[in-house]
Amino acid sequence: MWDKELEISKKCAVEAGKAIMEVYRDEKGFEITKKEDSSPLTAADMASNAIITKALRTAFPDYAILSEEEKDNKQRLNKDLCFVVDPLDGTKEFIKRNGQFTVNIALSYKHRTVMGVIYVPATGEMYYAAKGLGAYRTADGITEKIAVSDRKEDIRLVASSSHGSDRLEELIERYDIKNIVKIGSSLKGCLVAKGDAEVYFRYNPTMEWDTAAMQCIVEEAGGVFRQMDDSEMLYNRENSLNDKGFYACNQRVLQLPLFINRQGNSI
Repeated sequence: MWDKELEISKKCAVEAGKAIMEVYRDEKGFEITKKEDSSPLTAADMASNAIITKALRTAFPDYAILSEEEKDNKQRLNKDLCFVVDPLDGTKEFIKRNGQFTVNIALSYKHRTVMGVIYVPATGEMYYAAKGLGAYRTADGITEKIAVSDRKEDIRLVASSSHGSDRLEELIERYDIKNIVKIGSSLKGCLVAKGDAEVYFRYNPTMEWDTAAMQCIVEEAGGVFRQMDDSEMLYNRENSLNDKGFYACNQRVLQLPLFINRQGNSI
């Protein structure tokens, strides 16, 4: 049902990735400015945004677009279909030059994510999904269907490289979790989706464009993606802040004490 949206999103994610890598590889370095919320901004963010939004508006002129790097047009709230875009997810990782940054493009329909594309410019790896079609990973020219793990012992927990959380550290210590993978951007959700990690807890606030593509991919891979209070994460909202936190996991860890007590409640 979302074939055209998916193919065009995949294509413009790759093109945006090329523009990002031109800035990334510039031996003269790149200028870093600060946005109003003090988060960093580079020429790569803006170049990627221009490529993606132009392509989406050309192909789908009647769809709304919510992008991190554009002024929010609240007319989008009148649309059933809204692209949710993060032109460069993981700008801090980009600045560190560690390769852990992505291009995120999602489509929401009546406030629910129905398509997601996550492209990794530094490696050429791509994750994508559409409602009812499953989740896939393309790497080195090979595309394969991906699925969450069924592991519930000696679980692997994925955490942010740049955004620490005292509550998460307390949980890790309480349950003596040894298998912890720290990685940037929406790659954390991709690790859960392809079965290389079992759970990703995020207590710190994020934005719609941080989670929309990831959520679709995790869910189509057979995983669970909810807000920390177990409510559904919706999109194209009046307030784009994800202030409740969220989790992504496989089905089996839902019964573990770690998961049941993720809010920091006593056992």
